[in-house]
Amino acid sequence: MLKKKFTFMMIPGSSGISRQINIPLIAIYLSVAGVLTLLLASFFLSAQFFSDRVTDNQLEQLRQENANLQTKFEQMRWNLAEVETRYATLVEKEEAIRAIFELPEINDEERQLGIGGPEPPSLAVMTPGKKSAYLTELEVDGLLTLSKFELEKFGEVEEALLSIEDRLRHTPSIWPTKGWLSRGYGMKHDPFTGYKQLHRGIDLANRTGTPVIATANGRISKVTRATGLGKLIVINHGYGFETRYGHLSEISVKRGQKVKRGDVIGLMGSTGYSTGPHLHFEVIRNGKFLDPREYILNEK
Repeated sequence: MLKKKFTFMMIPGSSGISRQINIPLIAIYLSVAGVLTLLLASFFLSAQFFSDRVTDNQLEQLRQENANLQTKFEQMRWNLAEVETRYATLVEKEEAIRAIFELPEINDEERQLGIGGPEPPSLAVMTPGKKSAYLTELEVDGLLTLSKFELEKFGEVEEALLSIEDRLRHTPSIWPTKGWLSRGYGMKHDPFTGYKQLHRGIDLANRTGTPVIATANGRISKVTRATGLGKLIVINHGYGFETRYGHLSEISVKRGQKVKRGDVIGLMGSTGYSTGPHLHFEVIRNGKFLDPREYILNEK
């Protein structure tokens, strides 16, 4: 059959000469097959070209998304660092409360109980994005565990404090005035003699007339003018606590008067032995002078 031929007659106008062309059938088949092959090849190459273009675009998009995720993970880790700092501050306050009210202490090993887990996979083989995600997840899990533990311990503290509510109201626990710490508690050089001696309280400096407040509920046990401390107020809080406020410019209370935490009792001044306006504040418990900062729980 392939040996057959198609005969085409070419007949020109009336004055021309007719011609006959014989084309083998196989030549026609081959021509058609060639055209189809070219069409298929062209279609395949075009599809491959557009497929490569799509793949490149997808890869670039994935790279950008990965970079964005890594940036977000880094920001999350900065935020987690701030949360960890706040958590540490919270723990310090809880420990201070436990120390002041003689509640059982929590050791560091108990606080860290439950932190950790199975051996982590090697970080060296991780991509930057996966590494950031893994480390962030570890930090989040650790903070969640610690915060849950701390919440439970604060619940225990709350229950204990509710049972000693009246004692709390009569325990010095706030700053007595606004100002900056100019002299701390302990062995310090006396500004007048130059010799080192025990400074039995703290000095808070500010302008004359700055309000001074009671640091806990109590009764005014003394309103006087002392040689060294100038105009002086002494508050008996009960439960063995007593506080003293010296160098006042004015006194707003009378002996025997009851006061509550936060009540204004006088104004800062520079009476007595003083190099400038400030408040000298002391905390005494059962006759022993203590560092007032150990009893201050609020921020300035």
